Amino acid sequence: MNRTTLSLIAGTTALAAVTGFAALSAPDAPGTDTAAKAAAQLPVERTSLLCPAPSTSDLAETSYTSFTPVTKGTGSGGKAELRAATEESADAPADSKEEGTGKDDGKSGKDKPAEPVLTPKEPGKPVTGDSSGGDAPALVGTADGRFAPGWTVQETTEVAAGTGRGLQGVNCTAPDTDFWFPGAGTDADRTDYVHLTNPDDSAAVVDIELYGKDGALKSAVGEGITVPPHSSEPVLLSTLTDERQTDLTVHVNVRSGRVGAAVQALDDKLGGDWLAASADPSGSLVLPGIPKDATSVRLVAFTPADADADLKVRLASPSGLITPAGHETVHVKGGMTTAVDLGDVTRGEAGSLVLTPADRSVPVVAALRVVRGKGDKQETAFIPASRPVGTRATSAGNSGKDSTLSLTAPNAAATVKVTASAGSEGGTPVSKTYTLKAGTTQDIAPPVPGGLKGTYAITVEPVSGGPVYGARTLAATEGGVPAFTVQTLPDDRGTVAVPEADEDLSVLQK
Repeated sequence: MNRTTLSLIAGTTALAAVTGFAALSAPDAPGTDTAAKAAAQLPVERTSLLCPAPSTSDLAETSYTSFTPVTKGTGSGGKAELRAATEESADAPADSKEEGTGKDDGKSGKDKPAEPVLTPKEPGKPVTGDSSGGDAPALVGTADGRFAPGWTVQETTEVAAGTGRGLQGVNCTAPDTDFWFPGAGTDADRTDYVHLTNPDDSAAVVDIELYGKDGALKSAVGEGITVPPHSSEPVLLSTLTDERQTDLTVHVNVRSGRVGAAVQALDDKLGGDWLAASADPSGSLVLPGIPKDATSVRLVAFTPADADADLKVRLASPSGLITPAGHETVHVKGGMTTAVDLGDVTRGEAGSLVLTPADRSVPVVAALRVVRGKGDKQETAFIPASRPVGTRATSAGNSGKDSTLSLTAPNAAATVKVTASAGSEGGTPVSKTYTLKAGTTQDIAPPVPGGLKGTYAITVEPVSGGPVYGARTLAATEGGVPAFTVQTLPDDRGTVAVPEADEDLSVLQK
């Protein structure tokens, strides 16, 4: 046994003595219960969310809705709040404000922090806020205790005129280190920004890579972008490359630190919306919730692998899986962005796009650019590939008359429970159960709380059957323009698996 091995053993033993961690030991004697205990699903104790700056338009009207579903096992403590990203801390010094008021108590010479934009009072009831004009900042939110599991914040902006006019919506996202955005563009009519928000005390360093129809685009300024602590940086894509392309895939890779990332895709003629990150690269993808009155649907796909990907294209309709005529498969070259116009693929019915390998599985990211309306009355939204609903998904900011919930069960039949929360200003929760046939998509007018006042949230919980995917559409007609925005409904990650573990210090004697 060499010196390195002895040192490693000594170091490990010392660590065990200090921490008392759970350890593997010799098998139990015959006849004892050796079955591994299943991991317990426990509520998360802390959640962070980042909301990008909503708009630079003076005509912008933005609303924020915060909601935490009631979760068993959370206890009675905790809080949640959203603050401007430029605030150095979400918490004021303990001696500079009275508990829960944010007011200066006169005992400290320190400057008090700005009031939170939103401060939820209790789980199960939404709270709303708003801003006007183009100066609203990016927001950083934290929630802990009973407010953390499933915490969701919806940012919705109405822009009456100009580039990107229409309805723009985005779910505020958790910070991460890797994001894929198929569907961005740099052509003459587009003004696309990548918004990078850093919630931490140290700077983040980010690389932005662009991939077009012929592969990676050259960009010397997309590398090593520094995002200062507690700040947000909008990066105009057209400043990263001289090439003008309609369909690009944007890869945000964080070298150090972590950020929230979203693409604001604005068009001079077709309105605009937020493009959220696609689900992680996978051989099979589901893009749920194409509006039934979509006049144009464009699929944008990319594979980061060296190999090409051949994908079967199917539409999960109300009656089952169908193959769009003329678009049975799509070939995605490795490292290149592929775009396919599917036209009015839904033909007046609810639909979700299902992509599966035609032969071997190659990881792919994808998104849809969806257009409603005709002529100069068109509006755009984006639907990225989504993770399944999982245990529970949450959607905030519903009005009761302009919301559509779209659910699909691509593989097997499923039963789901949909719950409408209390209203932000009054109302009682209500739940309904829906059955989805295998391979179908169903558009649902969400249940509305009794005596609704204000806005409300929706939670979707699978009860039985196969995996379910979902999306929520908000619509508002303005000046004859069918404005709309779509947010997918992935698992809200309100719980985390915690393995059963027992302390076993006897391992130190073996």
